[in-house]
Amino acid sequence: MVRYPKRVIFPKGNQRKFLEKVKNNLGLTIKEVAGVAGVHERTLTDWKREKLSMSLPALKKLCQKANISLPKKIEIRNPFWAAKFSASAGGMAVYKKYGNVGGDPAYRKRKWFEWWEKEGRYREDLITARIQPLQEPGVSTELAEFIGILLGDGGITSSQVTVSLNRVDDRDYLSYLRILIQDLFKLNPSVKEREKEGVINLIVSRTELVRFLVKMGLQVGNKVKHQVDVPCWIKESEAFTKSCLRGLFDTDGCFYVDRHHWRDKLYCNAGMDFTNRSLPLVKFFKVNLTKLGFHLTQTGKFRVRLRREGEIVSYFRKVGSSNPKHVKKFRRYLQRCYGEDIHKIVSGLPEKQITNQEFL
Repeated sequence: MVRYPKRVIFPKGNQRKFLEKVKNNLGLTIKEVAGVAGVHERTLTDWKREKLSMSLPALKKLCQKANISLPKKIEIRNPFWAAKFSASAGGMAVYKKYGNVGGDPAYRKRKWFEWWEKEGRYREDLITARIQPLQEPGVSTELAEFIGILLGDGGITSSQVTVSLNRVDDRDYLSYLRILIQDLFKLNPSVKEREKEGVINLIVSRTELVRFLVKMGLQVGNKVKHQVDVPCWIKESEAFTKSCLRGLFDTDGCFYVDRHHWRDKLYCNAGMDFTNRSLPLVKFFKVNLTKLGFHLTQTGKFRVRLRREGEIVSYFRKVGSSNPKHVKKFRRYLQRCYGEDIHKIVSGLPEKQITNQEFL
C-alpha cells in the first residue's frame, strides 16, 4: 500500500460528474461507494464537492468496479503538489494581516550575527560552520591548572567543555578562567547563568578542544562513573602537580573558619577541606600535599582536611590560589587574628600571588 499516493486532477466539474456516474452504474449509496474506493464517507463527500482531489488508486478501483474506462481529460500529479502554493498563499495572508511576524527583522539579524561570532562559527554540526584550527598549547603549569579545574568542577561531552561555578561566590573567579582559556586556546568561552540552580556555566563548544583534552589524559562523560585520575604527565612534574592541586582546590575545595566560645572568649580556627567523588583525585590531593610536608586528615571516603594554621599559611605560599573567594577569606582571617602583622605572615609568597590576588 502506497502511503502517499499520486493525485488526480479533473477539469472543473468533471470529478463530481464522474462520481455520480459510478454511483448510478453500481446502484450504491455514497457510503457504499466510499467502501469500494477504500476511503471514509466524508472523504468521498469532499471529492464530490471537489474540495479535495482524488487519489489515483481510488480512481482505478472505482473504474474497475463500475466497468468504465479511466477519464481522458485528467492530470496525474505527485502527492503534496499544492503544498508550496498553499504555504505561499498562507504566508502572504499572514503578512497582509499582521505585517512582519517575529519582531524587527534588523534586530533579529543583528542578534544572529552576535550568536554566530560567539558560538555558531565554531559548531561542526552546522552546515555553514567554518571551523578554525585549535591552538594546541604545550604542557605547562597553566594547562595543568586548567586540567585541575576541569577535574574539579568541569564536564566534558563529545563536543563541549563546561565549567560550572557558583553564580555569586565564584563570579570573580569566572573572569580568571575566561582569560586562562583565551590564553591557552585562543578561544572565547560563552557564559550561561542558571539562576534557579544558583550556577553559572563557562562553555566552550569545540570538538577539537575535546579531542585535545582527551589526548592530554582526560575522559569524556561522567567523572564519578569513570573514577577519573590526574594525567601522568602532571604527576611526573612537581611544578605541574602544584598547579593541578591549585585548580582542584579552587573548584572543589573550601577554606573556612571555625568559631567557638570558651569561658566567654571567642576562638577562631582555620580549616581547609577538599571533597571529590572520584577516589583517585582524593588520593592524588592527599598524597601530593603530604609529599610537600602537609599533614592532612581523611574525614570521609571522599574528603580530606587540613587544620594546622601554619600549614594553611604554607599552602597559600607553596601552592597558592587563583580563586578570589578563597584568597579573600584567608586574608580576612589573618587580619582578624594578627592585624598589621599579616605583612610578616604573607611575606615570602610568590610575587605572582601577591600581585594577582592582592594579599597586601
